Amino acid sequence: MRQDDAVTDPDAAPLDLAAMRKQYRADGLTEADLAASPVEQFARWFSQAATDGGLFEPNAMIVSTADPEGRPSARTVLLKHFDDDGFVFYTNYDSRKGRELTANPHVCLLFPWHPMARQVVVTGVARRTGRDETARYFRTRPHGSRLGAWASGQSSVIPGRAELDAAYAELADRYPEGEQVPVPPHWGGFRVTPHTVEFWQGRENRLHDRLRYVAEPGGGWRVERLAP
Repeated sequence: MRQDDAVTDPDAAPLDLAAMRKQYRADGLTEADLAASPVEQFARWFSQAATDGGLFEPNAMIVSTADPEGRPSARTVLLKHFDDDGFVFYTNYDSRKGRELTANPHVCLLFPWHPMARQVVVTGVARRTGRDETARYFRTRPHGSRLGAWASGQSSVIPGRAELDAAYAELADRYPEGEQVPVPPHWGGFRVTPHTVEFWQGRENRLHDRLRYVAEPGGGWRVERLAP
């Protein structure tokens, strides 16, 4: 029996969600362990996640936004750059997240590094990157991804897959492999300037370590420990 058959097979024993849990036995996270800034601390953890964390895409993050009425939405996006100025990802500005961030720039990023019993939660404000920065990144993308940025009206309703494939095929004829693909005017980056960055380390008995950097009005950061 396939795993998904167990969900629909009326004779299969129901899954006991209440009993599904893992005991985290990782080393703890103390205030003395932390770097001076959240970006430096993120760089430490990200390096570990990328090299020996057992993660398929360590730069995958859940981006949560809300529309002007406060209705939330979330999706997985790839982080493409980070430094002291913030965390950068790229998208179609006409997509749902693009429209919501334009109307309401407050955003939350979540890095779910489950195999390491870790997660990082960033809250802050998103602003569009400059067109020069966007163009530099766009030129590093695979040729097919550059065509895809033109072919897909992200988040819009389409009649079916055939329309999408036809749009891509027409673009592939117009811009064959090796030819420069222009940057779509509706496509670009967002840089998230963090207001808080929380580092979560799983511990035994659900007594997790949660240390959060909070931006101070005059510059610098203070660190808070949160109850799990």
